[in-house]
Amino acid sequence: MTPVELSRTVLSAVRRAVDDGELSVTVPERAVVTEPGPGGCGDFATSIALQLARPAGQPPLRVAEILRPRLAGTAGIRDVVVTGPGFLNISLDAQADPVTGLVREIRRQGARYGHGDALAGQVVALRVPYEVRAEVVADAVVRIVGTQGGRATVEHGEPVNLRPVPAPEDPAPLGPDAAQWALLHPAPHDRPRITADHLVQREGNPLFRVRYAHARVRSLSRNAARLGFTAEPGPLTAANAPHPTPNRPTTPHHPHHDPTPHHGPTPHPDPTPTPDPTPLVRALLTPLADHPRILTAAATHRAPDRVARHLVTVADAVLPLLPFVLPVGEEKPSAAHRARLALAEAAGTVLAGGLSLLGIDAPEHL
Repeated sequence: MTPVELSRTVLSAVRRAVDDGELSVTVPERAVVTEPGPGGCGDFATSIALQLARPAGQPPLRVAEILRPRLAGTAGIRDVVVTGPGFLNISLDAQADPVTGLVREIRRQGARYGHGDALAGQVVALRVPYEVRAEVVADAVVRIVGTQGGRATVEHGEPVNLRPVPAPEDPAPLGPDAAQWALLHPAPHDRPRITADHLVQREGNPLFRVRYAHARVRSLSRNAARLGFTAEPGPLTAANAPHPTPNRPTTPHHPHHDPTPHHGPTPHPDPTPTPDPTPLVRALLTPLADHPRILTAAATHRAPDRVARHLVTVADAVLPLLPFVLPVGEEKPSAAHRARLALAEAAGTVLAGGLSLLGIDAPEHL
């Protein structure tokens, strides 16, 4: 069960409670599902009871207790515990592995992962001023609206309905990719910075981190092929396999290692790997699962900056996991390595797809 599927399950529980007359609310369009916070437990948690308490006219704990049995009786859910003011903490059955399900879904949809029908049949008419940033933003909005089944048109002239703060100078000297990022990454009400910082190959440059993370994933896929294995979704740890040791090198060293060259130090240098990569997997799972929601919001609000910032989140989450992907030293490729490669490639798919929507190249090498 993926986080998206679990979100639908939560909404289904709310709908059944309404149909049974135990809740008098309008069923929301979505239910936020995240990893449990401090004091929580299980695989996922949702604050839907707190969200519905006021419109239902009931305390959050009471709403949570109404929803708990309806969730606990759902296939794929092992247990539901209420904590704090009304958080529902959900434990999945062992076979309902959310990571495997999500990775398979991303692999199945490929570049179309996150596409939906939220704007199906709608025509979004954009009227922009004759200004470079407005035109670049409108061009990205056209592509993003298309991911949700809508169609956007662009015209110039009054009345303007898309007017981001103009660029202070011509971004063309930055080159096409950096210029696109400089104009799209800031929120529309923020003045973009047209500086050489967007060209620096350092961790302080968000565009570099995003493109570097994608290039690293592609490099790992090439190295895995040289070692004789490919990606396959499944459990990311193996009970009978030795855990990585704390002094495991941060960059795999193999006779066939193909490091991705770049200028300057590695952004977010890979930390010394922990004995268990599970926390890193959880940190990556949430933004990958959130990608469809981000695309829908970006299309609805005509906000490509939301996609840009989301890509930074995905990149920062996947980079610390990459040292665990390939076997090191005398290790042999295992099912866990194939599963970790599949997860990394899923992140690479999201990064490449998002960059494409912004009109930016996703390089194989950097």
